[in-house]
Amino acid sequence: MISIEEIKKFFRGRIMLSEPLSSYTTFRIGGPADYYFEPIDKEDTTVIIKYLQSQEVPFAVIGKGSNLLVSDSGFRGAVVNINKGLKSMKVENATVYVEAGVQLNRFIDLCIQNSLKGVEMLAGIPGTVGGAIFMNAGAYGGEISTYLTEIELVREGNCIVIPREEIKFSYRKASFSDHDVIISAKFQLPRGEKAELEKRKNELLLTRNRKHPVNYPNCGSVFKNLPDAPAAKYIEESGLKGKQIGKAQVSEKHANFIINLGGATALDVYNLISLVKKTVFEKFGINLELEVKLLGFEESNNNKV
Repeated sequence: MISIEEIKKFFRGRIMLSEPLSSYTTFRIGGPADYYFEPIDKEDTTVIIKYLQSQEVPFAVIGKGSNLLVSDSGFRGAVVNINKGLKSMKVENATVYVEAGVQLNRFIDLCIQNSLKGVEMLAGIPGTVGGAIFMNAGAYGGEISTYLTEIELVREGNCIVIPREEIKFSYRKASFSDHDVIISAKFQLPRGEKAELEKRKNELLLTRNRKHPVNYPNCGSVFKNLPDAPAAKYIEESGLKGKQIGKAQVSEKHANFIINLGGATALDVYNLISLVKKTVFEKFGINLELEVKLLGFEESNNNKV
């Protein structure tokens, strides 16, 4: 149990109790968090994270709430939403400083406007820069970690800056601890032609909008791709496109998306994920690995269903 009155003495942001998380996820699904904090800036973010760590309160950091499935019963702990408090970014020559709560598309646009290339292939990926770094987001042969030079984070109650070399990045994975909280990052990007970068970004956005079910709430890709083929291929070849449990459906447009048709519960989605995993394993002997993160589920620590 934590003291809200004590927290109000040093925390300037918004505090809510038993706040439903469905409003803060792109799935539009999720029960209440015991405590919900919305810091107003970097200092506010750092101080609340340090406090929660010192009190050993279970907590989760969210940004735009993409790539996230929250249990219907919510989360027995604290949620810190950095979407509004960590939104600063600036460019000095070819170095870009960006805080973790900045939406990925804003970061990409800033780089393009300054004729800097290397992140435009990420256009259209939902979420924040911090979340993208934590999971090493990538697309079309590029990854966000490629031109990353340093990361500022809160680790074990201390705010530290570490060079990119100290973090091991691989496909949709980085060697951060589950307790690390990214505050900001720096990138050193090569020069490019603004017009060409803008054209490439728009082409990729059109491609995504054509292939992905953007008209329905979803969490993005549910499963990680396999080394030899996209996860969607195995899901589609298992005859699961359009499969529905409750108001959750495997998208008929892209099989690696599960969409909320309106009123879907987390349990609907969870059961559909389990069915997809079971069916693909039985047909191909492949154990699909989750890309979406689970919050408030018993298995959320190891991300298994």
